Amino acid sequence: MKSLALHQNYRCMAGQRIDIMELRTLIVLKNKGLSNRKVASMLKINRKTVDSYISRFKAFELSWGELLQLEEADIRDLFTEDGQTEKDRYEALSAEFSRIQAKMTTPGATLQELWREYLLRHPGGYRYTQFTWHYRRWKGASVHSGKLTHRAAEKLFVDFCGKKLHYIDRETGERIDVEVFVAVLPCSQYTFVMAVPSQRREDLIACLSACLEWLGGVPQAIVSDNLKSAVSKGSKYAPVINKTLADFALHYGCVVDPARPYHPQDKSLVERSVTLVYQRIVISPKISYG
Repeated sequence: MKSLALHQNYRCMAGQRIDIMELRTLIVLKNKGLSNRKVASMLKINRKTVDSYISRFKAFELSWGELLQLEEADIRDLFTEDGQTEKDRYEALSAEFSRIQAKMTTPGATLQELWREYLLRHPGGYRYTQFTWHYRRWKGASVHSGKLTHRAAEKLFVDFCGKKLHYIDRETGERIDVEVFVAVLPCSQYTFVMAVPSQRREDLIACLSACLEWLGGVPQAIVSDNLKSAVSKGSKYAPVINKTLADFALHYGCVVDPARPYHPQDKSLVERSVTLVYQRIVISPKISYG
């Protein structure tokens, strides 16, 4: 009985570490909406210990549902012991931060892909959750969220991918470079993608015509980048739309509203779709269809 009492007292100490099964149970209980005090009572541990673990979980900005999806190794990695091994592991990762930041500017690059490259160089390195957490802390990125409401059929965001893609002519074996046009309806995120020879005016008009025909309707406004084929004279406040595109908009009963120069957030949904095109076509392994 004395031994049991000592064990109970030990488990009620604040700041103690709990095992992986108790961690999973803690996550399950919090996912059900229980208070920290109730969780501590059910697990027979000190409430300050629960508070400490909850604070650590919140720092990773993961929902309880997402935490429940993690593998045991991922959860263990969130709570590694402080020591020389942990210090060495962090120093190895921190030496990669500048390279990771530079790589993230490459079209289509993702932290998931860079994490895999990092593990090839450091097999005993961090799991993905810790990898991204440490990188974002180093970068000083703060996550802000907000709700931006888009009305159906109000706008169509359009852009060309920055990097040319290509295909091989099966009959001649010739490599043919193409520009990739992307259009997105922001309310539904319905996306249209088309490859054309260039970004010239006639190819832009062909893309827009094909897009509107495919959608089966016309938006109130077409929001484009400051493309040379769309804008005759760029301006932060009153860009001049070229006559061909202006006539196109007049014919279809809509307006052209170019985004501000150097403000990709004005059309972030189409920028995201451009990234997806790179990920699916350029970075992902090529699939051959017979």
